[in-house]
Amino acid sequence: MADDTPRAEETPSRDAHRDAVARVREASGFTVQLPVLGRVPVPRPEQLAFFAAIGLLAAVEIIEWPVALTIAAGHILIADQHNRAVQEIGEVLEAV
Repeated sequence: MADDTPRAEETPSRDAHRDAVARVREASGFTVQLPVLGRVPVPRPEQLAFFAAIGLLAAVEIIEWPVALTIAAGHILIADQHNRAVQEIGEVLEAV
């Protein structure tokens, strides 16, 4: 069965754009191999600073640990949702 979907022509600039997108996706994060846990993703530096600040606030008892964990979990969920939205926008732009 033939695919009747129109396809954009492959051009050198389109290939370069795809390569750039792939490099950005690879560079946006990295993982660390841990003996028991396996590959663990490491957050970006600004996220690490946020988690450290939340942990410090909980350690000096300015906020309670359950509140700190809830804030951190919310931050992770929002970042994940944002990353998915950006990826979908990028895929749409690649198709244009």
